Amino acid sequence: MTTMLQETRPLPAPAPAPAAPYAPHAVPGAADARRGELAAFLRSRRERVTPEQAGLPRGPRRRTPGLRREEVAHLAAVGVTWYTWLEQARDIKVSAQVLDSIARALMLDRVERSHLFALAETADPMPDTTCLGVSEQLRMMLERLEPFPACVQNARYDIRAYNRAYGRLMGGLDSLPVEEHNCLWLAFTHPRIGDTFVDRPEVIQSMAAKFRASMAEHIADPAWNCLLKRLLDASPEFRALWARHEVAPPTARTARVFQHPEAGLLRLNLTSLWVGPQSGARLVTFVPADETTRERLELLR
Repeated sequence: MTTMLQETRPLPAPAPAPAAPYAPHAVPGAADARRGELAAFLRSRRERVTPEQAGLPRGPRRRTPGLRREEVAHLAAVGVTWYTWLEQARDIKVSAQVLDSIARALMLDRVERSHLFALAETADPMPDTTCLGVSEQLRMMLERLEPFPACVQNARYDIRAYNRAYGRLMGGLDSLPVEEHNCLWLAFTHPRIGDTFVDRPEVIQSMAAKFRASMAEHIADPAWNCLLKRLLDASPEFRALWARHEVAPPTARTARVFQHPEAGLLRLNLTSLWVGPQSGARLVTFVPADETTRERLELLR
């Protein structure tokens, strides 16, 4: 019987793999240098703040100039080990909210704060916003509306600009740092301002509900999350209201009643004029609801 044998040939050698395209590498040590500069900057700012300035007891046998690392961690509400790694230039992730807390704990001024965020390569959720985006024409409108209190604010309740009557209605905004020019922050953390609302429980409930409704469109925005964290940390009232998950449209509650220490009882109607998209800035004006309030508003000039 004849057996047919199939001829076998060696398989062809595989084609060489194409060379990987050239990709330039980052400058060696650049990230390490930035982290080292950040660590040195944090140490220098920490050593500058005294316990007394931070509201902490000095205690015996203090050899560290300024604050200890654990004290900064406590003030910023972050872990001691995590903050220590940050000052040791470890390769760790730093969120905008945590940097904001550290900036406040170290009492950084505006320039120092900007430097901190630049070193961390993180966008500052609260940049210098002095009348940001407010045109000269809009400022003129604010002035011409006096004695009616008026301001320009955004959906996050940041006060971008205001006239003198509004500044006095809110207890003297000019005396407060710009990062505190936020209606939510003032209502929940400044008793001398929040207590001027005659119906304060209803007002703060409405504000918290509006803020939650607006935040749905900004859930990943560092600025919104930073403000939320500050409010949750600073105000038990806000924490309780936030936990209720109530929402309200931006136009809810248009009446306000103030018991002003100088002008007396003020009954005002709130009018909002959107100066851009409805989720953006708006011109807010407080119009007197009666003749007595109209006369008393003159005292705010």
